[in-house]
Amino acid sequence: MKSIIACLVLAAIAFAEPGSSPVISSERTRNLRGLDYAPMLFEYHRQTVDDGRHFFTYPRRDTTFQKDFYKNHKKSMAFFESDSNYSHKFAIAVSPLIGIDYKSSSALGDTIWPAIDAGLFIRGFADSLDFDLDARIYSEGHAAKKPKSYDHEVFDVQSKDRGDGGIDYVSFARYRAHFALNYAWARLQLARDVLHWGPGYYNNLSLNQYALPYNMLSLDLTFGPLRIYSVYADLRVTSWSYSKDNLNDRNLYAHRYELALKNFTFGISELQILYNENKPWLFVPVAPLFIEKGNYSERVNNGALAVDMNVQLFKLARIYGEFFLDDMESPYAIYQNRYSNNRWAAMLGFQVAHDLEIKGKELQLGTIAEIARVEPYTYCHYDTAQAQIAHLGLPLGNPNGPNSLAIDWTVYSRLFWNSSMKFFFGLHNKWLWKGIDYGSKIEDPYKTVEKKFIDKAPLQYTITPSISYSGRNASFEMELTFGKIRAYFLRTTFYW
Repeated sequence: MKSIIACLVLAAIAFAEPGSSPVISSERTRNLRGLDYAPMLFEYHRQTVDDGRHFFTYPRRDTTFQKDFYKNHKKSMAFFESDSNYSHKFAIAVSPLIGIDYKSSSALGDTIWPAIDAGLFIRGFADSLDFDLDARIYSEGHAAKKPKSYDHEVFDVQSKDRGDGGIDYVSFARYRAHFALNYAWARLQLARDVLHWGPGYYNNLSLNQYALPYNMLSLDLTFGPLRIYSVYADLRVTSWSYSKDNLNDRNLYAHRYELALKNFTFGISELQILYNENKPWLFVPVAPLFIEKGNYSERVNNGALAVDMNVQLFKLARIYGEFFLDDMESPYAIYQNRYSNNRWAAMLGFQVAHDLEIKGKELQLGTIAEIARVEPYTYCHYDTAQAQIAHLGLPLGNPNGPNSLAIDWTVYSRLFWNSSMKFFFGLHNKWLWKGIDYGSKIEDPYKTVEKKFIDKAPLQYTITPSISYSGRNASFEMELTFGKIRAYFLRTTFYW
């Protein structure tokens, strides 16, 4: 173990700014990691300390992408741009990425070593169009006799006993991409990514960055302080991509309406899941999904509504919260909270952040804490693998799923050593109570019963210290998890 850490650290330090993307996107915690560590955390750090309007709808266009393209990408392996004689302005940059991982998890019951990924990051623009593609091929060695997918997506097991090449290994490919057409106040986008809506970092309830990526079509409209975001997404109904159940269709339509004033942001998110039905009209931004839901069969559609708000305090802190309503019998029945036909979730959080300068070097300090409660049967539906608010077996919203109570608290810092080198230090504490009764799993069919919230659920506490170094052409990450779950993650990334 010590020799592995030493080799990876030396490899990272031997190289001394990652390329930007046309969007500010969700984090990539399971795969497709780049040079930057926890970029979404520092996007929320920026929203805590900066002036201006604060929007919490991701992925969101990075308006500096085209303006700073030459400065950020001119040293890429391949760079093309239009000359002054060309009638249309365009530029394209291509960079190879190579990553080496060591992963071990008691929850997975496996150690993955070596884990190698290699691919290309392509990005560019042409007039009002911008695009990017991060595509990679992975090869992993697993200690377990029956390997499980570390990122919960599909993978292929190659066995020497079947003549697949003389060794046992796992292989798969992953990608994320954005292709968008921009107008002054509108952005129409085709993408493979994850939606993250609301001011929370760990525990957003409607759409959360810790879901698995899916293909989508989105329309982003911005009118000063008002943002309207409409999306259609193609989802899979079961956790195993090769399953014949995935020949069925699960379609997501979602709208987000966000009003961002100087220090206050108010958002409404609404979702509708259709099973083996597809109604393109639901993509229209002014079509209220919580009303339109009543026009379709209850057995094959599932809807939800969420409201959230964020208050910035003195450019030093922010307080935020979200309330998610999956279903209710009546407002009074929610107050009584006795039966499972009242399904809801709530989240409350705060973040404190500050930037300072020490001997000419910028230091960012902060802490973020959240508590989230998700009632039993939330995100579930009538039948297994139909209209659950889920993709590939995992919730689109809160990652802890139904019948859970979670507290997350992180202390973090980032030091900019010079223009191309930075260091991250973080400590994440998590207290999780996950229900063990029926209605605690996303695939549990819904039924009306008297519910029990996290009844006799054991406490699962974990603490995760993490460090990272990132430079112009390489990065190193280390995450060590102790407690109820023990896990080790080390990674070195090389980028040109």
